[in-house]
Amino acid sequence: MAAGSSNYWEDLRKQARQLENELDLKLVSFSKLCTSYSSSRDGRRDSSDTTPLLNGSSQDRMFETMAVEIEQLLGKLTGINDKMAEYTNSAGVPSLNAALMHTLQRHRDILQDYTHEFHKTKANFLAIRERENLLGSVRKDIESYKSGSGVNNRRTELFLKEHEHLRNSDRLIEETISIAMATKENMTSQRGMLKSIQSKMNTLANRFPAVNSLIQRINLRKRRDSLILGGVIGVCTILLLLYAFH
Repeated sequence: MAAGSSNYWEDLRKQARQLENELDLKLVSFSKLCTSYSSSRDGRRDSSDTTPLLNGSSQDRMFETMAVEIEQLLGKLTGINDKMAEYTNSAGVPSLNAALMHTLQRHRDILQDYTHEFHKTKANFLAIRERENLLGSVRKDIESYKSGSGVNNRRTELFLKEHEHLRNSDRLIEETISIAMATKENMTSQRGMLKSIQSKMNTLANRFPAVNSLIQRINLRKRRDSLILGGVIGVCTILLLLYAFH
């Protein structure tokens, strides 16, 4: 019974090592494919349109095929690890069970590393392919713009000018908002200082009634100045907004 269980465990370990070796080779080839894809794309940007499309399509098919094969191997290795876990849970000798758990954990770590490497390489490949597709689309638009008729070129030029105008308007609005926020903070700081001064002056007025009339005149002038400053800021803001959307 013990010999049969030992043979079962060794068979599982043998299958796990075999799958790990296959995965290691597949992942190396997979990484080389992604690297060659990026390099070939960079080297063929200035070449003809037909060759990159053919080579890119071939590499895309190879990528999909290898990705499916690696996912299948990862699934098989996961199944072997699960069987090894079931075996360790059913083992009866505590010392033997601890040794088996250590071995199982090592295989699990290898599986986790391979899975992480696969997903990372796959994500990098997809990101490179998406970037190249976007660049290809931009290049096609540029070529279409260069080879288009005069009417189309004129429309595109007007569109670009309008886009630049909108960007300038957005920038002007942001600058106006920044100025308004800075003014608000400055006025808030000044208001705090004026409140402190007013509190001190009220204290003095209570002590010296003769100063009370002077304080009232100062308060009236302060209110008048605040209204004038607020009106100037409001008019400037309205003028800036009208200029931005003109």
